Amino acid sequence: MKFPHESLVAWQRADDLFISVHLLSKKKFPADERFALTSQTRRAAFSVAANIVEGRARKHDRERAQFLRTAWGSLAEVSYCLHAAKRLGYLTASDHDAIEREVKAAAAPLFGLLKQAEGNLEPKPTGT
Repeated sequence: MKFPHESLVAWQRADDLFISVHLLSKKKFPADERFALTSQTRRAAFSVAANIVEGRARKHDRERAQFLRTAWGSLAEVSYCLHAAKRLGYLTASDHDAIEREVKAAAAPLFGLLKQAEGNLEPKPTGT
């Protein structure tokens, strides 16, 4: 059985991003950040994919849009965590640029889903 979210490009890219963030943070972040920046970055990346999944499972557009907004906010949080890691010297400019490309690759289809869900909430003209 295939779940509906599995066909979404937004989820596929968010899922790839989570794996990349997890592996990168494991390899590059220091041990003393395990319960701080490492955990926060991983949880934010996980939240992007998880909220797309939950939003896709919702029946009503209002609920779907809310979960997609949360995913969008989590994606922004991932980007900031990676920025902080670069500034702290945990990531090289090259590492940061590579993972930021994945963030942007996840952002485009997620933004499209969000706009679609929010567009369905707009009041329809009555024709009067």
